[in-house]
Amino acid sequence: MSDTLRAGPPAAPFAPLVVIPVYDHEHAIGAVVRGVLASGLPCLLVDDGSHPACAQALDALAAGYPAQVTVLRLPVNQGKGGAMLAGFAEAARRGHSHVLQIDADGQHDPTDIPRFVALSRQHPDAVICGIPAYDDSVPKARLYGRYATHIWVWINTLSLQIRDSMCGFRLYPLAPVTALVGEETIGRRMDFDSEILVRLFWRDVPVISLSTRVTYPSDGVSHFDVWRDNVRISRMHTRLFFGMLWRAPRLLWRRIAGAPRA
Repeated sequence: MSDTLRAGPPAAPFAPLVVIPVYDHEHAIGAVVRGVLASGLPCLLVDDGSHPACAQALDALAAGYPAQVTVLRLPVNQGKGGAMLAGFAEAARRGHSHVLQIDADGQHDPTDIPRFVALSRQHPDAVICGIPAYDDSVPKARLYGRYATHIWVWINTLSLQIRDSMCGFRLYPLAPVTALVGEETIGRRMDFDSEILVRLFWRDVPVISLSTRVTYPSDGVSHFDVWRDNVRISRMHTRLFFGMLWRAPRLLWRRIAGAPRA
């Protein structure tokens, strides 16, 4: 874990796009978008089948910032993962090199976007993944419950490199993501964040962790379904575990050989 990741120039011009999956966060999304725009990056709002009040709020933001904000509308709710997959496809169609993902509910700090971008410029082939620095607003059950997923991710990668796989504030290199989603099925709901990181890790995409402040959430809206999403996440870990078994010799060899890691 002490190996240094070598920085290198991007294969293509560095052109990140902020993608925000949105489902009925009309009260928080305005402040999130304004925070994103302060970073100078363009923003794609993926309307994941929101109700009319939120859809109207997104249209108003696009109309208010026509050069910086666009809306991609999904007619039926796909889940966070489905919305991000649609955002990746649109970013690739537009010729972007990277996608910065940030949640719509206001829990992430947009003033940290320049830090993510700067680190991504230094390491353009890596995923820059947020590690939450929580304040007192975080529910303790959610805080401690995350460790079950952390442990499974460490098992399924045979590594401690992915320090937190559940934070939705991250910056992806688009080329390996596009290759991955074109060849494998990724969870489309709350299982998305962890699964895509593990599968990218399996494909030798480095993961660099970056601490970032997280609050819970500014509009009081959470779409995490305790029962259904925990079942989905458990199934995801089971799938990944069996996927890890036949990859285990290679994963172990990577550790022994000292492949570059974040």
